[in-house]
Amino acid sequence: MTSKVISIVLGGGQGSRLSPLTATRSKPAVPIAGKYRLVDIPISNCLHAGITRIYVLTQFNSASLNKHIKNTYHFSSFSDAFVDILAAEQTPSNATWYQGTADAVRQSLHHLAIHEFEYVLILSGDQLYQMDFEEMIHQHIDSGAEISIATIPVDAADVPGFGILKTDENNMVTAFIEKPKKDFESWASDVSDEMKAEGRVYLASMGIYIFNRKLLYDLLEGNDRTDFGKEIIPQSISEHKVASYQYEGYWTDIGTIPSFFEANLGLTDNIPKFNLFGENHIFTRARMLPPSKISGTLLEHSIIADGCIINAKQITHSLIGIRTRIGVDTIIENCYVMGCDSYQTLDQIAELKLSNSPIMGIGDRCEIRNAIIDKNTYIGNDVKINMGETLPDGDFETHTVQDGIVVVKKRAIIPNGTVI
Repeated sequence: MTSKVISIVLGGGQGSRLSPLTATRSKPAVPIAGKYRLVDIPISNCLHAGITRIYVLTQFNSASLNKHIKNTYHFSSFSDAFVDILAAEQTPSNATWYQGTADAVRQSLHHLAIHEFEYVLILSGDQLYQMDFEEMIHQHIDSGAEISIATIPVDAADVPGFGILKTDENNMVTAFIEKPKKDFESWASDVSDEMKAEGRVYLASMGIYIFNRKLLYDLLEGNDRTDFGKEIIPQSISEHKVASYQYEGYWTDIGTIPSFFEANLGLTDNIPKFNLFGENHIFTRARMLPPSKISGTLLEHSIIADGCIINAKQITHSLIGIRTRIGVDTIIENCYVMGCDSYQTLDQIAELKLSNSPIMGIGDRCEIRNAIIDKNTYIGNDVKINMGETLPDGDFETHTVQDGIVVVKKRAIIPNGTVI
């Protein structure tokens, strides 16, 4: 049945809430878990479900995303499988950027028209989860729905951050309200006993939709509605058969720096909520990197990606990305170090050390806590980051601070002895 499905991954807008990680890359291209990109999550979920025709829609800073897609997702010449980028483009009929989620899909319909399909699966590019889309598609077909919405039970504290759906005994959506702030007690829906025990009785839209092909074209063509969550879905409930697909696994929207930081460090737990080690693994670019080399380092609740050279004193509750170099006597605590795109040669390292300049990576005798270190940074010796009182929020030349988390910007150079 998944052979009748085409998937569209929405790359999101400018990604300002994830700044500065999105200063030079689109949101789906942001590195996660030390070796993957955000876009790998929805694509991997699709591939595990047998959905092999996937478009990724993007318009901001798409160069690194294009490169990642090109270098990662290769299929047989005898297959109709593909993962293609659709960047926003000016055409004789439309001279504007994407104005919202629905408008992005509307402007891409002519690319879909060349394919045979019956259903369109629409996904977000900035969420962390593992879902069986095949099961969702079967429920969509069996229920006779024209639209299906993936929903997740949330508690009262989370309700104001979501679009909330009300369902009947057949899991059909009867009403929708966008981010209610109060008086939403009557919006509770029927959920499992486990969810009831946790107080999670409100069904929140996950921004994951299945549309029947004909209905999608009818809803988008010839009008100016720009957003699925705010316009298309609420206006469709009274006129079309809209089903809820209730999901109770791990899911998080990682569109902000705190949520991104928490989601990544959560992977270092003894039994993480998001399972990197199961059979539904994440597909990503296959790099021919050497194994990591670690000398004299105390490691605790940490993940070390491929190709690292680590001489640190201690790394605790941290995630160390590919090709990271960390010097002697350095302490890393509660950090996500994204790593590097290439290695420096021994001659380059010797030349930088001779001029007392930082080499790529993290130097000797550093102490770094509660930080995200973006790719290809140069952190010198004896640098201290976030080791004192909680820092006020702000944006600076080499770093930003959000909610007590220091984000060192991509390619930033932090001189020897710097204290942040």
